[in-house]
Amino acid sequence: MSSQPQPAPGPLAPDTDALAGAQQLTDVITRLRRALRSSIRSEFPWEALPMAQVELLQTLAVAPMRVGELAARQRLAPNTVSGLISKLLDAGLVDRQPDPGDRRTARIALTEAGHQQLRDWQSAHERRLATALAGLTPADREAVMHALPGLDHLAHALAGTDPAR
Repeated sequence: MSSQPQPAPGPLAPDTDALAGAQQLTDVITRLRRALRSSIRSEFPWEALPMAQVELLQTLAVAPMRVGELAARQRLAPNTVSGLISKLLDAGLVDRQPDPGDRRTARIALTEAGHQQLRDWQSAHERRLATALAGLTPADREAVMHALPGLDHLAHALAGTDPAR
């Protein structure tokens, strides 16, 4: 009696409740991002940096990096990052520095203007969110704040990163 090999089980398919929750979360995140983007620009018209550039500034605030490192960290094509960096260079928000480990390459670093722009961006968003949170009922505000650890873990799970690092 010969037995046929059984196929290895694949990843578990999400159940109906998980799919419904994912659909609702996707909808809420999309609307939240759109609302943040439009409200910050209407209340703070100076805020014109595209989100991709802001994310590069946030990454560079930690430490200067080569374009390839930035591309890998942001999961973008190197030529896309080069184009974004070019705009940030023209705006005076970043500059090129020699890489001490390899003189043939350069690292991209925030200038003082870049640090200030990032601080201003962060402050404007914090004020906008604080105003919106203050307008919620205490129960809704508490629900949002209690959801933050879970959302942080979800972000790490989606990015494939370990939050303990």
